[in-house]
This record gives sequence, C-alpha cells and structure tokens, in this order.
Amino acid sequence: MRNRNHRNPLAIGFLVLGAFFILFPMYMAIMVSLKNPQELGQSILGWPRRIFWSNFPQAMAATHYTHAFENSLFITAFAVILTILTNSMVAYAIARNMHRRFFKYLYYYFFAAMFVPFPIIMLPLVRQMSHIGLADRVGLIILYVVYGISFNVFVYVGYLRSVPMELEEAALVDGAGRWRIFWGIIFPLMGPMNATVGILAALWAWNDFLLPLVMLGNPNQFTLPLMQYALQGQYSTNYSEAFASYLMALLPMIIVYVVAQKWIINGVTQGSIK
Repeated sequence: MRNRNHRNPLAIGFLVLGAFFILFPMYMAIMVSLKNPQELGQSILGWPRRIFWSNFPQAMAATHYTHAFENSLFITAFAVILTILTNSMVAYAIARNMHRRFFKYLYYYFFAAMFVPFPIIMLPLVRQMSHIGLADRVGLIILYVVYGISFNVFVYVGYLRSVPMELEEAALVDGAGRWRIFWGIIFPLMGPMNATVGILAALWAWNDFLLPLVMLGNPNQFTLPLMQYALQGQYSTNYSEAFASYLMALLPMIIVYVVAQKWIINGVTQGSIK
C-alpha cells in the first residue's frame, strides 16, 4: 500500500506532462487561427484582442474545403471498411492454420514487410498503379488496404490466438461452416481490434500527404492535406488561414477517435463479462 502511494505522485506528474504536450500545440493552433497576420507577428500564444472568425471561411474558399472534404471522406471511409473486412479474413485464415508451413511462412512474410520503409517501394508502386490505370482515388484506396495489411495481420493474429477454439468447434458440431463461423462468431468478438485497426487506418488515410501527392494527378480528386498545401506560398504564408484550415481538417478525426475510443472500452468490458 505504501509503495502504491509513493508511485501515485510520479504517475500524476507524467499524466500532467503528457497532457501539456498534447494540449499545448492545440492551444497554439487555436490562437494562431483566431488572429490576423499583424497581431500574430506581435504575439503567438497570447489571447487575441479581436477574434477573426473570417479566417475560417477564407481558408475554406482557398482550399475548396467542401470538395476536398468529400474526397478525403470517400477515400478514408472505403479504406477503413475494406481494410477491416479483408485484413481480418486474412488474419483469421493465418491464425487458424499456423500449424501449416505455408501459413506460417506467410505470417512471417507479413511480419517482415513491416520493416520495409515506404519510400523505398513508393515509386515502383506508383508506376505500377499508373500503368494499370489506377492512379486515382480507387488506386489510392487499394494501396492503403494493401500496405497496411502487414501490421494489421500481426495485430489481428495476436488477438485471435486468445479466442478459444471451443467456440468454433461447438459451431462446427452444430453444422456451421467456416464462413458462417467467422461472420457470426469470430468477427463480432474482434470488435475491439476492428475498432483499433479502423482508427489507425482512418488517421493514416485522412492525414496522409505523401501518397496522395504522388498518386493523384487530377486536382478534382485532391484530398484535404493536398489542398492545404496551396496555403503555403513561395515567399510568404498566411499562417492564420493555414491553421484555421488545419483545425477544420482535424475536427472530424477528433470526433471519430472519441466515439471509437468509447466503443473500444465498451467492447472490452462486454468481452470480459462474457
């Protein structure tokens, strides 16, 4: 009891320090987005003497926010859905056949792929996708699904090994097939992992700049990070409008993360009760 009390101040100190490092950049971004360039040059962290809400509509007009938001939403939504559906099935097949040499080597192959830096394979992938006519939003979604499979399979397999085989054996005795077992029993039990994989895939697809930059040649398909790049001038940058645009792009992911985080906690609690 005494040791636990001695650890509490240290834990609280780390929590406060972590909260500071998280909230301070957010506070700075809000302060910058609410000022005009003249006041911003005088003070970055101080509260604005006059709030310039006009920075937000000006940033929306400069980045064609509505159209770019639709592109980002389309790419992110389909990338998350396809990632969860396909990667979970691949991981289930590997987890339940690890005693076979082919699936064991396939698992190690996916594990080794996590250590391959993306810039090394970026240009060959882009040339290949362009050659087959998929240098667009559909091709970008496919790359998100394929390139994330190595990490996702590693996470899914580790979770599936904790799911008792007796559940599947009982369903097999009752006459259920593998397809029905996966979608009726296993997939619902993978809710916490599905939410985790979905959050990571959504954050990557929504915030990614490099892959859309080399994949999307049509300006009508540009995502929010690409359109925000238009605010960076050659000789000067309007940081007030830029940070206003960053906040508007950040808000949807904050909402998704908060909602999904609660869903993960509920899923873990229900799983422990069952």
